[in-house]
Amino acid sequence: MAMLLGDVGGTNARMAIARNGSIDAGTVTRFKGDDFASFDDVVRQFMAEQHQPNISSMCIAVAGPVSGGRARLTNRDWSFDEDNLARLTDADQVRLINDLSALGYSTPSLAGEQLGTLRAAPVTRARNGQALVVGLGTGFNVCAVRVLPGGAITVLEAEEGHTHLPANIMARLQDRVGTAAAAGFFSTEETFAGRGLSRLHAAMTGTAPMRSEDVARAAEAGDPAAVATYDLFAELVGLLCRELSLRFMPLEGLFLAGSVGRSIADRMALFEPAFLAESHMRHIPENTPVFLIRDDMAALHGCLAALG
Repeated sequence: MAMLLGDVGGTNARMAIARNGSIDAGTVTRFKGDDFASFDDVVRQFMAEQHQPNISSMCIAVAGPVSGGRARLTNRDWSFDEDNLARLTDADQVRLINDLSALGYSTPSLAGEQLGTLRAAPVTRARNGQALVVGLGTGFNVCAVRVLPGGAITVLEAEEGHTHLPANIMARLQDRVGTAAAAGFFSTEETFAGRGLSRLHAAMTGTAPMRSEDVARAAEAGDPAAVATYDLFAELVGLLCRELSLRFMPLEGLFLAGSVGRSIADRMALFEPAFLAESHMRHIPENTPVFLIRDDMAALHGCLAALG
């Protein structure tokens, strides 16, 4: 029997079939969301292309909130329902999970080229089976992971993006952009998602906001103002990850994900001093390795692990 897996975002949906505990690479297919009125239509086309396989179970990672067996995309008017998907595919088990939860499920098995090691930690450190995915992209959130004795994986939902900024980060912002401008950074997501980078550049330069992608492009081209923005942003991410390391104690690893997370990978010389800046409880971040999730298939691997 086959397992149907999906990773669905606002722009694309990636689908695959898994058999015998592994993903069949030949079945991995990407669908453009604009080409379909609903996710059900994506499933119907994918099933037809795969010659209507017998589906025993199904797990779909959704870029949006999941509750009570239902989900909705944040950036597209698509809804998902476990009971409806079970009828559509004749699957005995259907599970909807958030896309960040899917990355959480994938972390114990990621290795080699799937990961970039941004900051190593002592091999002899104490281990606790705990990891943390930090999603920095269009939005911001985290997913805590615990591998239990025997190998079972537990992931914890959170709304870290809607928490207030730690006082040390707000103080740093006030120092650099002034109290009035710093007031606009009222939550973790408004500071560390892509729009936070855009807002930070506007506050530092006194100009109209520009897209975070354009700030990144300008920084890569050597524009001094954009470089200064990114330097401060990388420092702030380091300060935040220090707070997260104490909150979640992810001694198996702190895993950065998302487009903004990837941009920080090139600025570890600014991230790490901030990550280790505080002497109080410094042994926790010192013993926390930091990785970058590079594998575009990670969420699909996480869906497979979630069905296990």
